[in-house]
Amino acid sequence: MGETSAPMLELRDLVFEGRGHRAIDGISLALPHGSTAILGANGAGKSVLLRLMHGLLAPTAGQVRWQARAGGVPRVAMVFQKPVLLRRSALENVIYGLKLSPAHGHEPAAVLRERAEAALRRVGLAHLAHRPGRVLSGGEQQRVALARAWALEPEVLLLDEPTASLDPAAVRAVEEIIGEIAAGGTSIVMTTHHRGLARRFAHGVVFLESGRLAEHTPVQEFFTQPRSSGGIAYLEGEIA
Repeated sequence: MGETSAPMLELRDLVFEGRGHRAIDGISLALPHGSTAILGANGAGKSVLLRLMHGLLAPTAGQVRWQARAGGVPRVAMVFQKPVLLRRSALENVIYGLKLSPAHGHEPAAVLRERAEAALRRVGLAHLAHRPGRVLSGGEQQRVALARAWALEPEVLLLDEPTASLDPAAVRAVEEIIGEIAAGGTSIVMTTHHRGLARRFAHGVVFLESGRLAEHTPVQEFFTQPRSSGGIAYLEGEIA
């Protein structure tokens, strides 16, 4: 289930409570470098867990510990299910992300522009670089968000339902981009309801039930011999 080196990420007794509800309930696990799919029914806590990993939410209790391959803290980027784009062109959206980056924010404007243009070319949107981001189709907006994240050269990319609500052609385009990012050595952690996507890209599966860790297994083992009753019900379509 990925590399045998030190874990990329460790969660220790992680808890998150909000509005009187315990969305994450005592999760402990270690994620290796590589690609991991976080699966579970609606309301299982998948998106909350991803936000805790990124630091967008602070845990009520427990710890989130990242470890870069070379030590220290890795560069982590996140792409949301609904792309968050500014009222700017696609190119300017990518440039803005670079300006906020500790790794690239100090670079000259011309260098940032070159990086942003290269990122848009990689996702096939060079011809829409000057189109306002918010008028693009849903699939194009998701590709801009992926370009913005990819331009940051992250060691880890967190994806929250990256293909949700997209038409089949857009899904294929997004999948190809995710594959290219992963092939470049970036570790991927994604939530998804798209089981085919999980099987194609993940090394391991984290399966959640009501905010708890039900199983963390190699991807093929999960899809052929799930260990939890909830995992069996999920794969048989009894829960969604």
